[in-house]
Amino acid sequence: MNYRILLSALFAVPFFSANAQYAAKTYAITSNGNADYFWKNIRQVNLNTGLVTKDILVNGSSSKFLDGTSKQELSSADAEKISSNDFVAASAYDVRTNTLFYSTMHTGQLRWINLGDKSASRQIFAKQQQFATLPNPADESLNITRMCIGADGNGYAMTNDATHLYQFTTGNKVTVTDLGNVVDAETNGGISIKNKCSSWGGDMVADAFGKLYIITASHNVFILDPNTRIASFKGTITGLPGTYTTNAAAVDDDGDIVVSSSIGKDGSYKVKLDNLAATKIAGSENSYSISDLANGNLLLQKQADALRNTGAVNLPVVLTSAPNGHVYPNPVSNSKFNVSFNGFKTGKYLINVTDLSGKAIMSKSVNIGTKDQVEQVNVTPKLAVGMYLIKVSGADKTSSFTERIIVN
Repeated sequence: MNYRILLSALFAVPFFSANAQYAAKTYAITSNGNADYFWKNIRQVNLNTGLVTKDILVNGSSSKFLDGTSKQELSSADAEKISSNDFVAASAYDVRTNTLFYSTMHTGQLRWINLGDKSASRQIFAKQQQFATLPNPADESLNITRMCIGADGNGYAMTNDATHLYQFTTGNKVTVTDLGNVVDAETNGGISIKNKCSSWGGDMVADAFGKLYIITASHNVFILDPNTRIASFKGTITGLPGTYTTNAAAVDDDGDIVVSSSIGKDGSYKVKLDNLAATKIAGSENSYSISDLANGNLLLQKQADALRNTGAVNLPVVLTSAPNGHVYPNPVSNSKFNVSFNGFKTGKYLINVTDLSGKAIMSKSVNIGTKDQVEQVNVTPKLAVGMYLIKVSGADKTSSFTERIIVN
């Protein structure tokens, strides 16, 4: 089994303004701690230090399995069957419900634990075969190795080969939707999200503007728009040891990415989003290898909060090979919002407003003359309370993006 590729880690994130951050409340999938790669343990870690602070569910501890739909306890035979294949490659933490979601390798199961449950035995809910069925358990391509909670409050998970991007709900009734195949942006220059050597494994985190960030085991970073399923290559993390694999990732309280490895005890590294430069977190070496990280922080949360609160037009500079357009404020009041064309080529663009079914509500044609131009959109008649899609497209077909907005 190729653990360098397989054991990903996830960062998980929720849908609200994060005035309080959660780096000290981060969860890790770890080894047993004896130079092994037995990733069946859930432990709480302090992301600022990289050190384990508390055991949550250790291999061999008391637990019981429940059906994720009926909430009824599984028979001992069924519980034994699914617990024998529970190496974990991806997880996500929903801070709103204090629930840790995760996926098992080879079986395509979605599981979750209510961390607020004080029962003597941990209750593990399972939905069998909610992800792609693996015709051959040894085939790594369809293993779920990236998972997070997006800014919209939904969970997202992706297979190694990026042929399946899944969305799952996080409420009382958990449902899973296959959004389809992820495709490479034309600007990627031949660096593909699907390449086994450069882009499998790793982790997925989310930002406060609705984008997902794929950190692969080989240090490459892609920005994924879940609405279009287009993955844009952002760059490669620098400053890591040559043998270090980036299997785990989460966002700290400073808004930086912290990464860990599943195949060694080299500790954790702090990665700056703007230039992807990594710096060692001193003293973060411990007895566990970490295959996954999950907490309640979003990338660019402080910037998103500032835009919502003040309406400022200065968006953060994020170095990427693809344009970095955004819609703000979000949520929207009085049916007025701004569209930033930060990084877009000059030319004509069309802003379309639709409901979630795709029904057209209004369109606005704009001419962009500067790379940081902002256009205000005033929808008339006013939009009803709910969720809508803003689709921006250019004549060259490559400079486009889609974002959800909430109208309150």
